Amino acid sequence: MNIVVVNGSPRTIGRTRFLAKQIAEANNFSYLDLAIEEVPLYNGEAEQKDLEVVKSIKELLVKADGLILCTPEYNNAMSGALKNLVELLGSEPFKKKPTSLLAVAGGGKGGINALNNMRTVIRGVYGNALPKQLVLDPVDFENDTIVKPDAFAKVVEVIDELKEYVQKEILYKEYIETKSVSK
Repeated sequence: MNIVVVNGSPRTIGRTRFLAKQIAEANNFSYLDLAIEEVPLYNGEAEQKDLEVVKSIKELLVKADGLILCTPEYNNAMSGALKNLVELLGSEPFKKKPTSLLAVAGGGKGGINALNNMRTVIRGVYGNALPKQLVLDPVDFENDTIVKPDAFAKVVEVIDELKEYVQKEILYKEYIETKSVSK
């Protein structure tokens, strides 16, 4: 099962990055960190798709069976870094792919708008944004760097749902391949 966790935050020191990294490390998932990748600002020019960094990221996401997208909430939406990535890559890496959504809020009022925004964008590139989603607040972190056990148990529920969808998708693809071979 090939799952990629994407840190959608441009901040090198931030709760979203620590969450994404903790998920990837705890589950031995692949990890894409938009805080360190030098992803160009999408400009609509075709030559951007030929850049090595873009081809490499696209290949990583296309090969994934499922995705976990993590974002901070900025101005009632997902981060510009994550939205830029989706614009740059287009629909191929996301099409029909089970995708879990997590947001990290600053506390008080945030998170749900980022999730709704991600859900709309992923639907726009034909991805399968899964029903279970989660917002984590500052109180869910220890020293702003580690998700507390009670909060991480909720993260695990999101991951378990993704694994279930990915497994069903893998079994379905195997069934279709078997059926077409037997014809």
